[in-house]
Amino acid sequence: MNEVHVVTGAGPVGWTVAGQLAEEGKDVRVLTRSGSGPEHPRVERLRADVRDPAQVRNALAGAAAVYHCTHGSSYSAKAWQAELPLAEQTVLAAAGAAGAVVVFPESLYSYSTPESRMTEAGPRNAPGGKRGVRTRLLETRAASATKTVSMVSSDFFGPRVRGAHAGERLVPAVLAGRKVWVVGSADLPHSFTYVPDLAAAMIHAARTPTLWNRVWHAPTGPAVTQRQLATAFTDAAGVRAPRIGTMPGWAFRATGVFSQDVRELAETLYQFEKPFVMDSAESQAALGLRPTPLADATAATVAWWRAQG
Repeated sequence: MNEVHVVTGAGPVGWTVAGQLAEEGKDVRVLTRSGSGPEHPRVERLRADVRDPAQVRNALAGAAAVYHCTHGSSYSAKAWQAELPLAEQTVLAAAGAAGAVVVFPESLYSYSTPESRMTEAGPRNAPGGKRGVRTRLLETRAASATKTVSMVSSDFFGPRVRGAHAGERLVPAVLAGRKVWVVGSADLPHSFTYVPDLAAAMIHAARTPTLWNRVWHAPTGPAVTQRQLATAFTDAAGVRAPRIGTMPGWAFRATGVFSQDVRELAETLYQFEKPFVMDSAESQAALGLRPTPLADATAATVAWWRAQG
């Protein structure tokens, strides 16, 4: 009997993980509240609330690995605190009962010294807001009896990535020849992680017990500036070089006085006002994986966006 892999969430990460597993011939069960997910003969799509212990316990029966890829209902510290810890605790308990490892995609929010080159050694104890929520989630995983892996990535790009700095605000504008607006500085180094590389690292870690109970970094290419990333997309698309405009941090902070949504975004402006570089060398050696070359990754991303019409 083939082992079952359970994926919670069908955003860009969950969808990509499920797709890669299915293409490997694995049986995959995708849990979402809407019943969405990849259409594939090996993918079973279930409606489930990952905060409901009974639903999760039933859905995780027989699972070899769980990839917990859900996110908050909104981009706010209040929503994250209300929703994410409960969902993770529910999944950890059910996975532990099933004898399954839980692999989490993780961000750099908890890193305490992001102005320095960020490595697997941390430190990861940033306080307050959304950063503090991520810190506490990592602490809870470390204390759990269930086997876990946290796979850290920087800002996403790639097929299916829409709500990100390198998503719908960037790629469609590049393809249409419009001016591209970026946050903070266009010319500081910043790490960007290709989502298929993150998914591949999560899958590899799930099947490798020696990698469990650790925080790893998804294979991520050399840091580039936002201008360089935009230019890589124009090169991949065969269109003229982008015109770049910047949205300064002070403008976000001023607007945040009146807008909760802008205030939540302004909390992470530090990532674009100073170098923001993640080093994945140690993890690449442990995983035996390397990041997809930027030219190949941007070409695949452009192809996906063009296929959306």
